[in-house]
Amino acid sequence: MINAKMTALGKKRSVIREIFEYAKKRSGEIGGENVFDFSIGNPSVPAPKEVNEAILRIVNETPSVALHGYTSAQGDKGVRDKIAANLRARFGAEIYGDDLYMTCGAAASLTISLRALCNDGDEVVLIAPFFAEYKVFVQGVGAEAVVVPSCPSTLLPDMVALAGSITPKTKAIIVNSPNNPSGVVYDEETLCALAKILRKKAEEFGTRIYLICDEPYRELIYDKKTVVPFAPNYYDDTLVCYSYSKSLSLPGERIGYIAVSPKMEGHGDVYAAVCGAGRTLGYVCAPALFQRVAAECDGLTADLSIYKKNRDLLYNGLTKAGFSCVYPDGAFYLFVKSPEKDAYAFCERAKKYELLFVPGDDFGCEGFVRIAYCVGTERIEKALPLFEKLAKEYAL
Repeated sequence: MINAKMTALGKKRSVIREIFEYAKKRSGEIGGENVFDFSIGNPSVPAPKEVNEAILRIVNETPSVALHGYTSAQGDKGVRDKIAANLRARFGAEIYGDDLYMTCGAAASLTISLRALCNDGDEVVLIAPFFAEYKVFVQGVGAEAVVVPSCPSTLLPDMVALAGSITPKTKAIIVNSPNNPSGVVYDEETLCALAKILRKKAEEFGTRIYLICDEPYRELIYDKKTVVPFAPNYYDDTLVCYSYSKSLSLPGERIGYIAVSPKMEGHGDVYAAVCGAGRTLGYVCAPALFQRVAAECDGLTADLSIYKKNRDLLYNGLTKAGFSCVYPDGAFYLFVKSPEKDAYAFCERAKKYELLFVPGDDFGCEGFVRIAYCVGTERIEKALPLFEKLAKEYAL
């Protein structure tokens, strides 16, 4: 008999993908210009010009067999050394090439990290709202996802609730800043408070509690006063999971890395476990060309001014219409309070105006919806009158 859990996952896509497929169907029926799909975080801003320049230079200067051949399982040593040097320069973190493992994007980084750390029956804490696939990833390694609510007004962690959720079975906590789906950024004060709780609980239970930082939106910050702290500088037992999908607008190329803090107790064994997990999952030797491109372009971003314009346009338009929105400092999502208790019902009503967005239930927050503003600015401008009509239905 085949694996029933895997069959069930294959037959039911994530709610985000379901809406994405619905949008394609409606576009075929009424024309894509009449469908306002805000469901998926697919970057709409072109990659920085340096990406294509790097691709051409690497292809032209590197012999084909060497370029397209295998790298080391954990990634090319020169690539890892260069990215690590950039991390040291940018964040003052003592990270070196032998602390990095190149991956096929953020999903691979997370699943490898969880496989490396968790045994059957371990618990992994998720702070709502969280990326919907976290539960799938956690359950896929035989661990249990423990969901903790955030503070309703800020969507930052509720430290009292967080402390109460940690048990002797807690192996890790996943944090995501800037956050998908809310765009909220964990500031230094938040990260210090979180680290203090983890250290206290680890000492109390005589265990190790790992902090897994999912950071594909690290560079997507729109206000100069906002800073994303680099977690290994605050908590030793940290693994950073990074992807270039959002910063460089390369989601289809599937390239990222895991950084294992060298200050971590048992660092060598944890890094070996990461390598072993990558091996069991078949995630060895991330795409060779884009390893080299990532190293050349690490730290660059696509044109963030476009996302900032979209954020301001959508946030101001929706709040003016009467919707209650959480202000996003980063990423490219707006988390909006549903005007009715059932967010699914709200999303269904919005379809009348061909407005498509994602209910917050799968992100661990009932009564909210996620609107992705990584679309053309003109799409938002054209959609705002439709949002106003929707708001009037609720007398907002």
